[in-house]
Amino acid sequence: MLQLFHLSPEKAASLQQQLREQIARAILNGNMPLEKPLPSSRKLAKQLNIARNTVVLTYEHLLDDGYLLARERSGYYVNPAILSRKPAAPRVEPAPRTQDAPDWSRHFVLNPSAQRNKIKPRDWQNFPYPFIYGQFDPALFPTANWRECCRDAVSVPAIRDWASDRLDNDDPLLMEQIRTRLLPRRGVWARPEQILVTVGAQQALYILARLLLDKDRCLGIEDPGYMDVRNIALLNPSRVLPLPVDEHGLIIDDRLAACDCVYVTPSHQCPTTVTMPLERRYELLERAHRHDFLIIEDDYESETNYRSNPTPALKSLDRNERVIYTGSLSKTLAPGLRVGYLVGPEPLIREARALRRLMVRHPAANNQRSVALFLERGYHDALMMTLMQAYEERSQAMHAALDEFLPESSQQPAFGGSCYWVKGPDNLDARVLRQLAAERGVLIEPGDIHFHSENAPQNFFRLGYSSIPVERIRPGIEILAELIQGLCP
Repeated sequence: MLQLFHLSPEKAASLQQQLREQIARAILNGNMPLEKPLPSSRKLAKQLNIARNTVVLTYEHLLDDGYLLARERSGYYVNPAILSRKPAAPRVEPAPRTQDAPDWSRHFVLNPSAQRNKIKPRDWQNFPYPFIYGQFDPALFPTANWRECCRDAVSVPAIRDWASDRLDNDDPLLMEQIRTRLLPRRGVWARPEQILVTVGAQQALYILARLLLDKDRCLGIEDPGYMDVRNIALLNPSRVLPLPVDEHGLIIDDRLAACDCVYVTPSHQCPTTVTMPLERRYELLERAHRHDFLIIEDDYESETNYRSNPTPALKSLDRNERVIYTGSLSKTLAPGLRVGYLVGPEPLIREARALRRLMVRHPAANNQRSVALFLERGYHDALMMTLMQAYEERSQAMHAALDEFLPESSQQPAFGGSCYWVKGPDNLDARVLRQLAAERGVLIEPGDIHFHSENAPQNFFRLGYSSIPVERIRPGIEILAELIQGLCP
């Protein structure tokens, strides 16, 4: 029996977790006899060279979970009831495939995979020079603080509070933190009835597209711009009107009159990183009022402004309830948490909440509570200070390296943020550069996907620095410059 268990201190799971999982698996697989007791805690600890208390706690955990029975003066035994609840594996041979299998292409009414989508390698952390955008740096993540909040979110009182079916409601503490801590920093004031928690800003954009767009309505998008909002709108489907941008963001002109909605990233234009000045923001609001269109403001990366005084969010300047505001914690806390929020007039949020209920009811309540505690205890504020210091240092290193090896290829973002938008030589194909760079351990993102036209310029690419150590920026840019020189002599 002892040969069934092999523990490794190198694994991410603790020795206690490993032992518990292996004993439970052995029981369910029928490898543990019912009539014999498990080894004593002393014997098993000695055999596995681990602390006796580790075995004691493991046995108690398995006892609480119903895997074991404790018999006085006899020890622990496998609980037969746990095996009786195990579904029997079917003893039938898999049916052979026939020629009558459905042609799935005939059944699909949507083909999202056929759209031009961004590609991010799953193993990006294995590359020495990951100039990849939107990822986090594990070295900067506040692991201890986050663990504390997660632990407190699964205390007995907390579980009793959030584990019941909330239907379409959000965690009250998280709503309070968004309303009183996050939004006021952007000059936005909202009541709880005007806020909806979403699975990242992406879900907020999808909900808005479903509520506000159809085949007869037009969404104006920045060009170049955020490709996923374009794909969401086209999938809906709806008409999409590309609107040009310049060094001050979205150009405000008569083309806006043809739009029912306009999607804009004024604080940190995606992907060019430029910031829309206050005067242009007021002009956009005036046009929205004059031509009766709505504005979807994606205020992404507004928190990482370390280079200038923040310009107020469009939503904070809106006096006619025409601006719908989306934000998220993906660029600060962690992209994998998928926590975002939508702010708008009560009638919109009411319909958005009803639609979200049909999709996912609500984002995971335990995650909402963990994030709420992280915000309430000031850990997010401390994280922001850490990130801004690190990003500013990396931005300076990036600017110096680009100025040295690829002069005049980019402008240093006036806002801050976590990336550079780079223009290579006119005859550069950034898609080819991406492939060659990856072979040298350098990850970049070609920029053609951000342009609406399929005949987009190929010489743009984006360099993120949120996940690359500062000391690797210069050598990584040097490799890129060498490759570009080879492609465009």
